Amino acid sequence: MTHRLALTMADALADVLAHPDTAPVPLRTTTIDRQQLAYGPLGIALLHIERAAAGRGPWQRAHAWLTTATRQPFTSGPDTHPFYGAPALAHTVACAAAHRPGAFQRALDTLDAQITTDVRRRLDTAHRRIDAGDLPQPAEYDVIRGLTGYGAYLLRRDPSGSTVRSVLDYCVRLTRPVTHDGETLPGWWTPTGPSGRPDERFPGGHANSGLAHGIGGVLALLALAARKGILVDGHRDAVRTIQSWLDRWHEKTCSGVDWPYWVTRVELHVGRLATSAPRRPSWCYGTAGLARAQQLAALALGDTDRQVRAENAFVAALTDPARLNATSGNGMCHGFAGLAHLAARIAEDAHPTTSGRLHAAIPELLHAVCPPGTHPDQCARAVVQDEKAGPGFLDGAAGISLALLAPATSTPPRSGWDTCLLIA
Repeated sequence: MTHRLALTMADALADVLAHPDTAPVPLRTTTIDRQQLAYGPLGIALLHIERAAAGRGPWQRAHAWLTTATRQPFTSGPDTHPFYGAPALAHTVACAAAHRPGAFQRALDTLDAQITTDVRRRLDTAHRRIDAGDLPQPAEYDVIRGLTGYGAYLLRRDPSGSTVRSVLDYCVRLTRPVTHDGETLPGWWTPTGPSGRPDERFPGGHANSGLAHGIGGVLALLALAARKGILVDGHRDAVRTIQSWLDRWHEKTCSGVDWPYWVTRVELHVGRLATSAPRRPSWCYGTAGLARAQQLAALALGDTDRQVRAENAFVAALTDPARLNATSGNGMCHGFAGLAHLAARIAEDAHPTTSGRLHAAIPELLHAVCPPGTHPDQCARAVVQDEKAGPGFLDGAAGISLALLAPATSTPPRSGWDTCLLIA
């Protein structure tokens, strides 16, 4: 019953977002935010692309949202990133091409050439920064704005190409320690707060652990590449360096293992994490996304013990009331629908000793999104019109609908829409 209600909810959300002319979405969704994958029409197009590929909806819906997004040219070059501009459009079009092979080849060839040029420029800048002994900004390497996000796209579009190998070479170099102001720091240590701006809460900067904005994304990219047989010099050592860092800074809780969102300069100096309230597990930050990255890395290196530990850590997070109570909302990025999708992805690759527990955790996550007695149509419209959630992909209705499909139907995505999250 829980799975059926979740699927009904996913269908209702898709129906509310059926067409840009009738969907109750803010005007900025189709104007100011037109080039944003996170909350613009591209993310809503992703929903309908996946539904068409899975036989759950008409292609015309995807076409309508893509048309709305592309009524004007897309930005390319230095002002773009994987979730904005031409690279964001490229991911959506690549997903459409997976459903309709050959239909978008000319557009993808143009977009791929633009992305390759941009990635090469970004790599040159990053290597000059390393050569100068400076510390990186999060946007240099993270999944949303940086080179690991580009790596996710290249790994899908041109896995044997030289550009993706260059991104992996950069990731390897990023894991090497640096000396800054006379102190040895991990190569991904940033001089700012998590936002990329100076922050008085982070004197001396921080080392970000998250999958979306930290070293978790680098680990996931290196792992996914290794699973495809794509390895560069120092690849395995880089994976082990990240694993060792996460081992050093994990916390044992009453229910299992938890990984911090970040490590501050003060924590680095005293050698332990500051006391904090239970943290929510999510894709972007915390144990959920890091468990997937660690599972992928363990699978790539054939480390069964580490794989099982990562999967058990994820189960522990999903069964810890304190951490679940810290979770708010249903969105893809840090809500219950995103956790359900991650659980389905982790369960696909799980060791037999943990697979059953992972599958058993999914109904409660779906229950959180779609409580019994929920009227799907009313709930769907409320989600779309909620200013905090909205209609979009990362936090809103389109992402919730997408995230419910795999766990509700027990079938993996057909279009590859979640490759931009570096979890597959």
